Amino acid sequence: MSTLTQDQVAELAEYLETCELEAKDAQKVTDRYPDMDFEDAYAVQYAIRQRKLDRGTRMAGLKVGLTSRAKMKQMGVETPIYGFLADYFDRPDGGDIETDQLIHPKVEAEIAFVTKAPLKGPGVQVGSVLAATDFVLPAVEIIDSRYENFRFDLVSVIADNASSSRYVLGTQVARPQDIDMRHLGVVMERNGEIVELGAGAAVLGHPAASVALLANMLGQRGEEIPAGTLILTGGVTAAVTVNQGDNVNVRIQDLGSVGMRFV
Repeated sequence: MSTLTQDQVAELAEYLETCELEAKDAQKVTDRYPDMDFEDAYAVQYAIRQRKLDRGTRMAGLKVGLTSRAKMKQMGVETPIYGFLADYFDRPDGGDIETDQLIHPKVEAEIAFVTKAPLKGPGVQVGSVLAATDFVLPAVEIIDSRYENFRFDLVSVIADNASSSRYVLGTQVARPQDIDMRHLGVVMERNGEIVELGAGAAVLGHPAASVALLANMLGQRGEEIPAGTLILTGGVTAAVTVNQGDNVNVRIQDLGSVGMRFV
């Protein structure tokens, strides 16, 4: 049941996207519309996506957030959330992330999937995801919660495209059948010091479960994950705050490493 009119959706989309593009703090959107629900929040997110497409921005993929049981418990939610990746979010491995374009950047180590066949819910399971996966690769997602003083709720986060801002992909790829994704060890270093350790199973028990869930959530909207889609499956590690001058390196067993500098 949506509670917002089309004009209100368009107004919030313009507001949130402007805050993202100008790196300005946003006010929690539920302060303005306390009755907003998840349907409204995704309507705003899709309107932001459409604004970008209309300006010639290309979509680069999809992302799933809140995929760890701990994070869901922390946010009091039953299911993860999703957002989109725009082409200008992409940064090269070993490249620079411009901190003046972001507000409160944090980094998460993730396992990224690229599909070779479409996936459409309902009923998508881990096995069907693995069969439809071309390869997996290491990734770091730079999330940026743009809400002032970190005051936000889940509806506001979904509306703001699940805090998406930048991502970096590693260059080493593996076929899913060649690695045990549940038990892959993950090490995140900031300025040479280990700040986070994790294993692939932190993402819903298996990173492919995150893709299955995404396919099933999109299926409820009559949408599918097309072949050739990049999907960031959610943080294997907790999100770590970064500042200008920081170097971040993530090593994922059997998948090599991915790194970046915050300038």
